[in-house]
Amino acid sequence: MQNITNLLRTMAFSALFVASSTFAAGDPAAGAQLNAQCQGCHGIDGFKTAFPTVYSVPKIGGQSYDYLVVALKAYRDGDRTNETMHAIASSLSDQDIDDLAAYYSGDQKD
Repeated sequence: MQNITNLLRTMAFSALFVASSTFAAGDPAAGAQLNAQCQGCHGIDGFKTAFPTVYSVPKIGGQSYDYLVVALKAYRDGDRTNETMHAIASSLSDQDIDDLAAYYSGDQKD
């Protein structure tokens, strides 16, 4: 019984290690090359947009990697609604999203 418990613990730890290492697979340098569209709105302090309604655009520099990945995929896949973000995110691959998330969750100030 002890051997089974130890085996299950080892398997659970291994699964968590693999999941965490594959989830954070973005390349910040590649994300820096992709961020031109993001910068136009998310890189300006106090920026407001008028489409589809007037609202303040959040700064995304320093946001968590996991949040950015989930949010961008949701915009891309239509699970999160904003016409502008959907239009931009719909052209992003999973790798592009990982790279942008790695860039924006890093130390840069954009």
